Amino acid sequence: MSPFVQFILIYYITVWAVICLYGLHRYWVVWTYIRDKGWKSAPKPDKDFQALPKVTVQLPMFNERHVAERVIETCCKLDYPSELLQIQVVDDSTDESQLIAKRCCERMVEAGNDVQYVHRENRYGFKGGALEDAMSSVTGEFIAVFDADFVPPKDFLKNTIHHFTDESIGMVQTRWSYLNRDQSLLTQVQAILLDGHFVIEQTARAARGRWFNFNGTGGIWRRKCIEDAGGWQHDTLTEDTDLSYRAQLAGWKFKYLQNVTCPGELPPTVSAFMSQQHRWNKGLMQTGIKLLPQIFRSKIPLATKIEAFFHLTSPVPYLAVLMLVLLALPGLYVALPVYEMQPTIALALGGLFLILGMIAACTFYVVSQCAQGLSFWRTLLRLPALMAIGVGINVLNTKAAIEALIRYQSPFVRTPKYANEKDSEPDPIIKNKRFALPAGSIELALALMMIVCVMLSFTRPYLMIGLPFLILFAVGYISIGLPSLRSAVIARRSSAPLLKA
Repeated sequence: MSPFVQFILIYYITVWAVICLYGLHRYWVVWTYIRDKGWKSAPKPDKDFQALPKVTVQLPMFNERHVAERVIETCCKLDYPSELLQIQVVDDSTDESQLIAKRCCERMVEAGNDVQYVHRENRYGFKGGALEDAMSSVTGEFIAVFDADFVPPKDFLKNTIHHFTDESIGMVQTRWSYLNRDQSLLTQVQAILLDGHFVIEQTARAARGRWFNFNGTGGIWRRKCIEDAGGWQHDTLTEDTDLSYRAQLAGWKFKYLQNVTCPGELPPTVSAFMSQQHRWNKGLMQTGIKLLPQIFRSKIPLATKIEAFFHLTSPVPYLAVLMLVLLALPGLYVALPVYEMQPTIALALGGLFLILGMIAACTFYVVSQCAQGLSFWRTLLRLPALMAIGVGINVLNTKAAIEALIRYQSPFVRTPKYANEKDSEPDPIIKNKRFALPAGSIELALALMMIVCVMLSFTRPYLMIGLPFLILFAVGYISIGLPSLRSAVIARRSSAPLLKA
């Protein structure tokens, strides 16, 4: 066996080992969820407050003209004593959204609500900076946070506040639901992706006493917990996860309420979805780089440290998959001597990698849907699209992870909120000064390479086993590449500003 072939084999085995490691972790999460009957998870408070505490509802905004009024009006209708409820609109808007939100606040004040409008002249620190600056005027002992595209149910505070009678609880997070789940195949796939996190991961972590994170919205904090943890910081793009881990390092406990839902909007376009994915994945890696050394040095249980590692490094499998794709063509030629020498071993390894890699992900998402009583067969029909989009975004998420690792700083790019007005504003186009390639071009180049691999597979019958996966990868890259390129072209033609990330 030549040195080149040895290198390729070692490369592939190493990459697959990483993928399988994270696949094993997903199996553990699913097993934990099933063992603990997570679908029945409905934590109850130990007791209720005899006298309700004062609560501040913070609504961070930036250019949310389509949804600003809706969330302000909805929060003013929360079922909670008005004298104990402060609504704080934390607005960094630079367009007409500022006037829309301010006028709505004035109307709510005239109607007898305690509504405070806070506007900054700059976006220093972005969302985290805005929330931190607003803390000085918070009057509540507890702080609920809702993004502008969320519509909290009237009984949200009544269903969450009493869990804080346990003085060790610093934060309570609820499960997201989706206002536009069935708007398109893209929103259906996003809902399944998020259900994996909210239905399975968060429930399993909470049940086993592992650490989990505030998800940026749909949760409520104890003010003292925020202060003890060092307050909102903005050196990562996921200030919510950063604060969560610092708070738990400080000794605070969190509670997750899977049975309480808070509906929000899913990005209805590929470009908006990708900007959100970039921010989340880069922010997770940034938080991991920042806090994992401290977590490993702490005296918390080893199991908690391991779960924190898998959570904060969850973008790594995207990098591994991309590394696998980049050597797909050489791999076709390396496969010949492998199969000739040890075909049984090669097939066994391939089957193992498949079970621990792709099937782990499929199991994870199928269980998340069945646990909610959703159709098993409908979910199976969505799996090809789910896997294709998961493949298609691995270029962007790999870029996000690498940017975090090399400490490349980028601004917080908001996810557009459309309120079901799909084409009401330009999509965000992620553009990096260092890499000026048109959006979607790398994905389309990889799709072309996958098509070439498909054609070459027909020349070697024993390689046909990998044909469905090559086709899936080609479709995945095309499904992301073409819409991204289209959005970039439209943005340039209309002279829309490109958002930098």
